[in-house]
Amino acid sequence: MRWENLAEQPVRPGSDAALFGADAVVTRTVDTPEFRGITFHEIRARSIVNRVPGASRMPFTWTVNPYRGCSHACVYCFARKTHSYLDLDTGLGFDSQIVVKTNAPELLRRELGGPRWRGGHIAMGTNVDCYQRAEGRYRLMPGIIEALRDHANPFSILTKGTLILRDLDLLTEAAAVTDVGISVSVGFTDRELWRTVEPGTPAPERRLDVIRALAERGIDCGVLMAPVIPYLGDHPDQLRATVRAIAEAGATSVTPLVLHLRPGAREWYFRWLTEHHPHLVPHYERLYASGAYAPKSYQRRITGQVHELAREYGIGPARSEAARRIRPERETGPATAEPEQLTLL
Repeated sequence: MRWENLAEQPVRPGSDAALFGADAVVTRTVDTPEFRGITFHEIRARSIVNRVPGASRMPFTWTVNPYRGCSHACVYCFARKTHSYLDLDTGLGFDSQIVVKTNAPELLRRELGGPRWRGGHIAMGTNVDCYQRAEGRYRLMPGIIEALRDHANPFSILTKGTLILRDLDLLTEAAAVTDVGISVSVGFTDRELWRTVEPGTPAPERRLDVIRALAERGIDCGVLMAPVIPYLGDHPDQLRATVRAIAEAGATSVTPLVLHLRPGAREWYFRWLTEHHPHLVPHYERLYASGAYAPKSYQRRITGQVHELAREYGIGPARSEAARRIRPERETGPATAEPEQLTLL
């Protein structure tokens, strides 16, 4: 998709987002403090359920991404490269040029009801956060969760956003009919580090509050401890403080993930590193000399430390679960559940 048929159309605060023809892209600016400097590109997508490439390291096959670009502005975000596919900037453009698939809920409902869909697990928030600030305006996730609930389709959500609490009732309803996996991303609790590398996200303690709220509703919540940032967030005392806070919040699991720097993210991160921590640039050049990932020995060390701390505080790594797949009554008669292995985030 390239940017054709653009139409500039400022939006008054409080006005409803419109839906447009399949070949239209409508650019909107909203003059309110929470969206200042952000431009929304509203599109009507042709499909919404995406198959993950077979060569991917991701432990799931299907994803739904209602947004592209992310106002969380995490300097390390691996999804930055995807903005170049749209002829958009992968730096500030990724943070401020947000693509909104305005028809995502209705499109998902249609695809889930199609004869070819077999009820596989759908992961959300694995590319950009589906609960970023834009969701407060466009409210796409309630319709998405309703569609998944109505089809009893297993799904998982990974987020740094506190806005997920708005949808607690829907998540509870969905969890009553299918397997729902919720993970919150908390890579560290250092507030100074948070302010510089994740400037558009809720503070780590607010994300821990999300875990507490989910636990109070009986919804298990794991933590993706990501990223563990070399030389800035990997000291044993920092790891201990983070794991302890995660455990105290009531998380059911913790899975560490060391910072990886894919093309697009790598250039933007090194630019940030040069500005804020120039003395670390040579260390990073050595650590990531072989590519996007830190050496396996470093990854194993961090993973081992985090898992040891997790055991100490009474929590463990993420585990595989059996998700239910509900066959439509028109195909099989009464609804039946079949086990399907998946890995929750």
